[in-house]
Amino acid sequence: MLCFYKKTFGEFKMEKTNVMRILKQKNISYQAYEYPHQEGCFIDGAAVAERLNLDARYVFKTLVVHSAKQYYVFVIPVLRELDLKAAAKAVNEKKMDMLPLKDLLQVTGYVRGGCSPIGMKKAFKVIIDQSAEQLETMVFSAGKIGYQVAVKPLDLLKVVNGMFGDICQ
Repeated sequence: MLCFYKKTFGEFKMEKTNVMRILKQKNISYQAYEYPHQEGCFIDGAAVAERLNLDARYVFKTLVVHSAKQYYVFVIPVLRELDLKAAAKAVNEKKMDMLPLKDLLQVTGYVRGGCSPIGMKKAFKVIIDQSAEQLETMVFSAGKIGYQVAVKPLDLLKVVNGMFGDICQ
């Protein structure tokens, strides 16, 4: 198993997140990234890609939605928007809504800007946008603001027992 650390700003010892520990435990190779951030300040995925000097097509965000009875996790490119109708169709639901931000921590164990499809409080069904199938690696939150990981899309599918779907507008 290979673990690479991208030192983006000077010398530092990168903190290991639970996501990184899970990837290591499952023998999944990953590259970890850290970017500077200010506590309490939210930056979007496009800004994260810019801070890491990465092509935004490879950087993904994690969105949590709910139906009347269940929660779902959708992983989409940061420059795209989730199509709620397509998302509902992908999981055989009639209607879905975005999880209110105030409920994110309680439901997932993560905060906005640090939400990862790996290591949530409970195992939810995970659907990754089909555009990831064409990529060698994809980058997403490592479960803490300021940290990202890059893995092969098929490795992410394996870790979260997910599936690919046509879910973006």
